[in-house]
Amino acid sequence: MRRGFKTEAERLADRTRVELGLQPHAHMPIRKLAAHLHIEIHPADDLVDRADLEELDELQPGAFSAATFHLPGGRTVIVCNPLSETGRTNSDIAHEIAHVILNHEIREIQQLAGHTFFTCNPEQEEEANWLAGCLLLPRPLLLREAYAASTPDLIAEKHQVSVPMARYRLNASGVLLQVQRSRAGRSPR
Repeated sequence: MRRGFKTEAERLADRTRVELGLQPHAHMPIRKLAAHLHIEIHPADDLVDRADLEELDELQPGAFSAATFHLPGGRTVIVCNPLSETGRTNSDIAHEIAHVILNHEIREIQQLAGHTFFTCNPEQEEEANWLAGCLLLPRPLLLREAYAASTPDLIAEKHQVSVPMARYRLNASGVLLQVQRSRAGRSPR
């Protein structure tokens, strides 16, 4: 990940929250953000047979999470996997929105079970992951939850994200260490 991107992503997420009128520690309704950005969200079974999605998931669980399409007329559409649970779907939608916000372009073509997929390069995927986390679980929200000793499971349920996303943000953002140091500084010696 390029130098300074993490800080840039936190600021970008803050600005996005301000545009939506959200407090820094408030829950991010990701579909509201999509609507604000004029991005349509559709489950993949609107486009293909659900049985095909189930077959793909049997071949490789989690192989398809979501994809973004830029259509004629300026329409942007995110297609998500209807087989995923809500928290995972919200995390996947946030990831796709992050690609849009960052103006990432398709660079790689991959094959899976005879199906062609277009993806961004690994660095852009990493950037989209980080920004998605900042959008859904910004530092002020994580600090509030960490001081309340909330578990990743509780954070995931409360903010409708996946448990791995909650765990990742708690660990990668450094808030657990910040809270631990803050508490250690306050405890009597």
